[in-house]
Amino acid sequence: MKTVLLSLVFIFCCISLLWSKTGDTIRVVSHDQTVVVTDPAKGVKAYRRWAVFPSTKVPVRRINLLVIFGCPDSLRCADWDYLDHIYIRRKGGVNSPSLDYPIGRMLTPYGGAFGQDWSFDWKSDITDFSLLLRDSVEIEYEHTGYEPNNDRGWKITVTFEIVEGTPVLEPVSILKLYDGSFLYGDSTQSIEEKLKPVSFVTGKNTQHTRILIFQTGHGMDANGCGEFCSRYRELWFDGKMIDKRNIWKKCGDNPLYPQAGTWLIDRAYWCPGYLQQPDVFDLAVTNGTEHTIDINMEPYVTGNPSANERISAYLIQYKKPAAQHDVAVEDIRVPTGSKTHLRKNPSCANPVIVIRNMGSKPLTQCVIEYGTAGFSRRKHVWKGNLLFNRQAIIGLPGEVQGNTGENTFNVSLAEPNGKKDDNRSDNTMHTLFTKAPVHGSELVFHLRTNKQPQQNGYVVRNSDGNTMYERALGTLEAETDYRDTLRLAPGCYELVLKDTADNGLEFWFNNRGGRGFARLLDSKGQLLKHFDSDFGSDIYYSFEVSTDTTAFALPDALPAIGVFPTRTSGKTTMDYFGNSPQKVTVHLVTDPGNEVIEEHIYEELKEAVFTYDLSYRPAQRYYLKVYVGGKLVFNKRVRVGG
Repeated sequence: MKTVLLSLVFIFCCISLLWSKTGDTIRVVSHDQTVVVTDPAKGVKAYRRWAVFPSTKVPVRRINLLVIFGCPDSLRCADWDYLDHIYIRRKGGVNSPSLDYPIGRMLTPYGGAFGQDWSFDWKSDITDFSLLLRDSVEIEYEHTGYEPNNDRGWKITVTFEIVEGTPVLEPVSILKLYDGSFLYGDSTQSIEEKLKPVSFVTGKNTQHTRILIFQTGHGMDANGCGEFCSRYRELWFDGKMIDKRNIWKKCGDNPLYPQAGTWLIDRAYWCPGYLQQPDVFDLAVTNGTEHTIDINMEPYVTGNPSANERISAYLIQYKKPAAQHDVAVEDIRVPTGSKTHLRKNPSCANPVIVIRNMGSKPLTQCVIEYGTAGFSRRKHVWKGNLLFNRQAIIGLPGEVQGNTGENTFNVSLAEPNGKKDDNRSDNTMHTLFTKAPVHGSELVFHLRTNKQPQQNGYVVRNSDGNTMYERALGTLEAETDYRDTLRLAPGCYELVLKDTADNGLEFWFNNRGGRGFARLLDSKGQLLKHFDSDFGSDIYYSFEVSTDTTAFALPDALPAIGVFPTRTSGKTTMDYFGNSPQKVTVHLVTDPGNEVIEEHIYEELKEAVFTYDLSYRPAQRYYLKVYVGGKLVFNKRVRVGG
């Protein structure tokens, strides 16, 4: 009876699996808006689902892993940056042996200030696991952490986007090289005792191998290792070092910003709110030969060690590449509506695309055609030298044309190395994008510096890269208002505000830096754009100047609001700037508990600065929420005491 019940459950899961096919792309959804919360008693909680993938008879060219995060309908978004994994647990059925292959590594964001309508999505290429993602597969989303699970969590969707077609490389086998959390810095147990060399023999059909490495550093010893320290890693193949790199990632340009915690502080190969992209190494080999792979970490010993390196590595053996001359469009970064690239979008000039060489011959040139639907297409001949499976980021000349509202941008590639492309299935791509805002010829950039102005400078350039206005690094004074009038001829421009410390004009962890702000106003003083002061490394704003008043972007309907400090012994200040007087309600709310402890109502508020004193309250976290016309427009976490 137990076997029958398990079979029925398995069949039901497969039927309800959401397998939809559009053209040559199959989408398999293993987790559909699944609410995940922590298990504080264990620190880990598994969410397993069976899914049905294409059979081995279906040729697969590419598999993308798509992960969407949102706030649960009945809970708020979770707070902490935890390490989650996506596993292949079993294949075939419930009685199959465990495989336990981690294929995705998700670092959760600090979600404490996200609203209920917030969501974000990430994508990773996992084609190298195509041998395993066939027929019935048990997929597990593993959520770690210890925070309370009664009022917070995540709503996740995990989708496998499978593109049918001739494989770039036909897989022969996959071998797990390393998989675990390895102590780092312990004098009694070197990490190299666990990261021992692994030998393998190539199969009779093997002519190409690929090494895939997922690695992140965690833990906190006296030197900040492994999360907040940079250490190098070496990769050795047959006794020769083929790669050496620092296991370190800059986080100030994180596309998901701002977050409630220390989202902008650099980390050991990860940032909060990030689906890790693995390191990939391609090696040509011959069949029937023996080889050795070895990963070495920088020698490191510390007292009271608590650091660990989380490493999962694979060796995939392949047949020879299917094509000699084959180029693919990997991504369109500008223009796009993708959240991953919103820091540089919308933009009115200089499209940016990514191409990859899928052919065995080095790619030295290709023809790129591009343009917005409904407008004339342009042609550009790219030249370079790309080895197999390498990428190139290409900036294309010209303005990004578009109509008001949503537009479609198209890219197509042709003639790799002057030859006919051996596989044209991935030569085209399109994105949906919104046209960059249009303003009048006279604008005012209002910059108020914080207490560390030496970190900031801004520049306005036209689409040819010529500087029109500039406040260079080192020229700004502390806590000073700069209102610069920009008089610009019709055309396309970009405004870039840099912060060399990667902590913006405001960061809750940097109280001594104070708070500044940046606003773009029209000639009448109306707010056109309010830039979040907690921006990390830079602000990028692209806009068009025109004499056509009917095309002008409307003044910002939302006010500019800031609260600082958000870590305080009691007092915090809120500044408010709106385009018209409105009824504004401010609530100070406990966290947890969501109890309104103070309410302030301002009947006709347009611009003001207020100070709130919470020194009488217990030391804990609170939220300052601002409602305009009854709608929540601002939500900031404030910690009192500690």
